Amino acid sequence: MPLIDGEKLLRQLPEVRGRMRTNADMSELTWFRVGGPAEVLFIPRDEADLADFLKNTDPSIPVFVVGVGSNLLVRDGGIKGVVIRLGRGFAQMAVEDQTRIRAGSAVLDVRLSRFAMDNLIDGLTFFRGIPGTIGGALAMNAGAHGGETKDVLVEARVIDRSGNISVIRNKDMEYSYRHCGLPRDLIFTEALFEGWPGEREVIAARMAEITEMREEAQPVRSRTGGSTFKNPPDAKSWQLIDAAGMRGAVVGGAQVSQLHCNFLINNGDATASDIETLGENVREKVKQNSGVDLDWEIRRVGEKTNGV
Repeated sequence: MPLIDGEKLLRQLPEVRGRMRTNADMSELTWFRVGGPAEVLFIPRDEADLADFLKNTDPSIPVFVVGVGSNLLVRDGGIKGVVIRLGRGFAQMAVEDQTRIRAGSAVLDVRLSRFAMDNLIDGLTFFRGIPGTIGGALAMNAGAHGGETKDVLVEARVIDRSGNISVIRNKDMEYSYRHCGLPRDLIFTEALFEGWPGEREVIAARMAEITEMREEAQPVRSRTGGSTFKNPPDAKSWQLIDAAGMRGAVVGGAQVSQLHCNFLINNGDATASDIETLGENVREKVKQNSGVDLDWEIRRVGEKTNGV
């Protein structure tokens, strides 16, 4: 098992106004509820605190950003370096120019959709069906129910690894299906979205429909990481998985959902290794059955243990 020594790393880091914790249990911060510790967990007070930290931190020290951990699998060996979790200082929202909303990257996607409804702004309803934060949506062009982040984004505010702040327009994000072409080391702090005037009753009805569809078709009350694999061109991952006979398949405490087989579930005692191994088993069976290579949508990070 790799050595996680948060106290040693902490001595190499600059002073901050936010909070730092060593050897932080990442299983408490992910929806799968698995994974080893982060050497240091940093929750910055605000954008300036984050920028100063990055500016004064040795660039050789790994830095990784998490939101609410909905689409994330942290391996059992933990994460070396600093895990940055954006919290209250990045959770503001405000209406601009009647149909635009400026939202911090820690805002939950569902909260953005409700804020838009309350302010009679249509076009952001699809965010109701995305389990995560605005930062995650920006980083992967998250989408659901016919909408994608790229459809409504005007611009995003980012900080680079050297602590420099800049604004990037939608056209420069290099978006494609579930993909953003920007460098991985950029940290999103804020975004400006644009919808159009709408009626509260119409928006509310659509949101209720999305909620009902999710609860009927997805294991939303289970320990899961959301959709596991991206849909291949002209195909649905769940159909390929089902056709390969993997619905309900089990490895240790991990299982392919019986309800929606593009979801992996922690039945209570799964390890990150169980979940990742099960996912790879699914990919292998789908490849054998249909010739299709499924790409992970869930992001897997951290160190493995004992080569597993």
